[in-house]
Amino acid sequence: MPTTYNTLIFGASYGSLLATKLLLAGHTVKLICLPEEADLINSEGTRVRMTAKQRDGLVEINSRQLPGALSAAAPGAVDPSDYNLIALAMQEPQYRAPGVREALDAVAKARVPCMSIMNMPPLPYLARIPGLDVDGLTQCYTDPTVWQNFDTALMTLCSPDPQAFRPPEEALNVLQVSLPTNFKVARFVSDEHTAMLRRMQADIEAIRYDDGGGEIELPVKLKVHDSVFVPLAKWSMLLTGNYRCVQKDDMRSIRDAVHSDLDLSRSVYEWVSALCRTLGAAKEDLVPFEKYANAAQGLAKPSSAARALLAGAPNIERTDCLVRTIAAQKGLRSDVVDQTVALVDSWLEANRKAS
Repeated sequence: MPTTYNTLIFGASYGSLLATKLLLAGHTVKLICLPEEADLINSEGTRVRMTAKQRDGLVEINSRQLPGALSAAAPGAVDPSDYNLIALAMQEPQYRAPGVREALDAVAKARVPCMSIMNMPPLPYLARIPGLDVDGLTQCYTDPTVWQNFDTALMTLCSPDPQAFRPPEEALNVLQVSLPTNFKVARFVSDEHTAMLRRMQADIEAIRYDDGGGEIELPVKLKVHDSVFVPLAKWSMLLTGNYRCVQKDDMRSIRDAVHSDLDLSRSVYEWVSALCRTLGAAKEDLVPFEKYANAAQGLAKPSSAARALLAGAPNIERTDCLVRTIAAQKGLRSDVVDQTVALVDSWLEANRKAS
């Protein structure tokens, strides 16, 4: 087993958070992104800001001052076989873009272990869940054909629980973490590939960062789980908060979506959790509603999906559609989820007409 790993990450926004944790642990990372982002990152590095228990305000971590090596490139300028791990940190609709599609297919054909950090699980990962009719879920994806050459055994899912955003007034290489929770990843089928994840977990746990005022422990760890259902705990959060930011004529914050009617939010959350248990999840794989509702108090912005719809996006990740479709396969439905899906559908229809 190598002492350090070489990781390729699709996406330089949210992907720079995972990259920073790996760089702090001494690993090597390359980010795939737009040419102007790549030029900026290669010349100035990335800056990620997060809270830390031992400090007031935000701690800024500059990639150029870390033990690991960071670089960036456009999609066509990389060979996936050069890497130990590929991480997918773009939004699901982006993988059908020219250049990105071909780079993703090269990953599939290189047979390199692949870890998705998307809210929308790739179809090859869903194929690891017993009893799902994966072919019946394709309509929820912007382009399901981009996943067709992947080996399910080489795909895992990491729940993107940490919340982060690019401050609009800052350069493209700056990311601010608004909810510094952990990445929770399911093991690979292979023990060897899972051992790599566990090594990364241990390396990240061991990090102590000197911000000039002494060494501190930083939040946002990588947690490896044996259950394929642990990353699906995010579904309850997405259907209760993120997609319910979408209103008929405007958007609201995740906090308001959850706390404007806490009993209704609890009912949606528990319905999705029950669906996950129907699929095979254990109670301990999931997150209690109270813990999520408490975290949502700090989420004062609309979700990225809601912001994208408001900005006119013709496609977004459709975890709302996915959860409803899986529920229908199991003979389950929710009026609130149906209403949410219909609202998102209506925004997308209007955006597509406008574009």
